[in-house]
Amino acid sequence: MVIPLVKQSDGTYRVNFLGLDRVIKSEKELDDMEKSIRLTGFYPHRTSDEELSKISDDEEKIDTLFTRLMIETLNKWFTIAEHRLEEVGVKCYITPGNDDKLEIDQCFRNLKYIINPEGQIINIDAHHEMISTGYSNITPFKAPRELPEEELSQKIEAMVLKVQNISSCIFNLHCPPLNSGLDACQKLDVTLKPVFKSGHPVMIGGGSSAVRRLIEKYQPLISLHGHIHESKNFAKIGRTLCYNPGSEYSEGILNGVIINLTEKGVKSHQFTSG
Repeated sequence: MVIPLVKQSDGTYRVNFLGLDRVIKSEKELDDMEKSIRLTGFYPHRTSDEELSKISDDEEKIDTLFTRLMIETLNKWFTIAEHRLEEVGVKCYITPGNDDKLEIDQCFRNLKYIINPEGQIINIDAHHEMISTGYSNITPFKAPRELPEEELSQKIEAMVLKVQNISSCIFNLHCPPLNSGLDACQKLDVTLKPVFKSGHPVMIGGGSSAVRRLIEKYQPLISLHGHIHESKNFAKIGRTLCYNPGSEYSEGILNGVIINLTEKGVKSHQFTSG
């Protein structure tokens, strides 16, 4: 979402953020507001009433602006991260998720330490290979990287068949397995509003049947997932340890999981947030 900060004739800026109208009077306040907006996962945009009136009713112009701001923001983050990762010699694998636009893939070009592993088999070390996809099954939101279950299955299995040692493989799949405890979410109606019954939200499994079937069939060492933000959990499917650290980015919290792997398997894991 783009949050406009509209410049006024007296040099102040007007913004509506988190349901509150605010007037920003100084450059420091403006910088602080932009930082707060970014921490919630939104994109601040300094503009004028004239520009805002030109684009407010034009979906194509809004989409173009959103894409540009997204790419600019990622390029800034990646520049900082690339420098810091180079200092310690650590590679960072980032797979865009189902709601990430395809245009952002260009941000990974010419980077050495930040890698988009989409569709690849990566040798993490001498003992562990990793397959990755950020695509999910079809959701009510009709996001850019979504596929019917059969196509998603084919996409993942094409990578699996190239893995040398599946028993030590890492499945890095954005969408969690169906009905695994890693995919519990509120059911939505056709207008994308939550469904309630007797005053309580109706919960469903939003994961993928294809992902579950392939985990059950091939039994990798671990599987890493996201997608369902509110479903932080750990599960075991056969011998495979499955993780979803959840997401609280809108509160400015970064969730993760640290998994200690050895040649023999998983030594330990620890969910993190900060």
